[in-house]
Amino acid sequence: MRTQVGIVGGGPAGLLLSHLLHLQGIESVILEIRSREELESEIRAGVLEQGTVDLLMETGVGDRMRDEGAVHHGVNLQFSGRRERIDFADLTGKAITLYGQHEVVKDLVHARLDAGGQVLFGAEGIELRDLDSDEPKVRFRKDGEEHALACDFVAGTDGFHGVSREAIPERVRTGYERRYPFGWFGILVEGPPSTEELIYAFHDRGFALVSTRSPEIQRLYFQCDPEEEVTNWPDEKIWSEMHARLDTDDGWTVEEGRIVQKDIVQMRSFVTEPMQYGRLFLAGDAAHIVPPTGAKGMNLAVADVRVLAHGLEEFYGSGRTTLLERYSKICLRRVWKASRFSWWMTSMLHRFAGDNDFQYRMQVAELDYVTGSRAAATSLAENYVGLPMEEFAAEEQRSAREGVR
Repeated sequence: MRTQVGIVGGGPAGLLLSHLLHLQGIESVILEIRSREELESEIRAGVLEQGTVDLLMETGVGDRMRDEGAVHHGVNLQFSGRRERIDFADLTGKAITLYGQHEVVKDLVHARLDAGGQVLFGAEGIELRDLDSDEPKVRFRKDGEEHALACDFVAGTDGFHGVSREAIPERVRTGYERRYPFGWFGILVEGPPSTEELIYAFHDRGFALVSTRSPEIQRLYFQCDPEEEVTNWPDEKIWSEMHARLDTDDGWTVEEGRIVQKDIVQMRSFVTEPMQYGRLFLAGDAAHIVPPTGAKGMNLAVADVRVLAHGLEEFYGSGRTTLLERYSKICLRRVWKASRFSWWMTSMLHRFAGDNDFQYRMQVAELDYVTGSRAAATSLAENYVGLPMEEFAAEEQRSAREGVR
């Protein structure tokens, strides 16, 4: 088998990259270890930045998101028994859209298969070889048969536990990691929404979050011990904890419903440098992980593949490799800014083991400042709705200038 770009991983990053390349007439093959049913049924959060929404609409895969997604023009920070709203529309002129990651995946799978794209589900035993040559290869097994995919470039979009990052020699890559001493206990609830917009709550018992999936399905979280067992939390205990952390002094209370799913989300920050080696380019969770507090995970993946798609377009259009050579540099500037924002939100809203009353009051003061200062609120808002792609735009212009010399 041969293609121009071999894509290892069929999540949102790999599917979107393949879609963007298709629009430029560039061939690709996606190798995904899971079945289509498994891939499309993996329910993940989906807070989409304005730039992500715009890209999906511009490239023809955003119609269902536009019709079914919930546009939010702000977010709520709750502390000391009161709730304050950060108005995205007023502060930035932008918004976010709540639309599940698995729904984005469904839309992209449908688009790729409708266009005749090659998405090989159930590809196992994936190995990356000859990455520092002009023709890297991806070996894999499907339906009991061994295959080798020769290509010009390999995109590693197979997540934190995939094989792509490990294919970069240890002497070349450096990993930067922060593990947080808590997790999120998440529940999926059948019932009416408690609020029109997300609520991030800081409480002396720990963090809590109220989110919305649809008018009938809600998603809620509370901070917990990462070693906690889901079975230790019957429904009654969960709702008691939610009320303790979320109910406010003015009589507002969280809406209960039938809990249909319980899980625990681990919390970590991770960045690998560089994000490229030879003809291999990492994107999304294969290169970086952020805690979900900042809602940056899928949006960073989208930003990565946008840069990579433009670099590949430049290569196949003119033979130049300027953008590809600077891929890591361009992406990492955004990755580290998003990591900083996610770390800051996490640090401001969670209780850490060993914290005393002084630290608690410092966090309350930080929240009071952020919600009381237009400058501070604007900083939160512009990060939450998504920073502009300044780094990429500058590098693209620089590449164009060099191309005409």
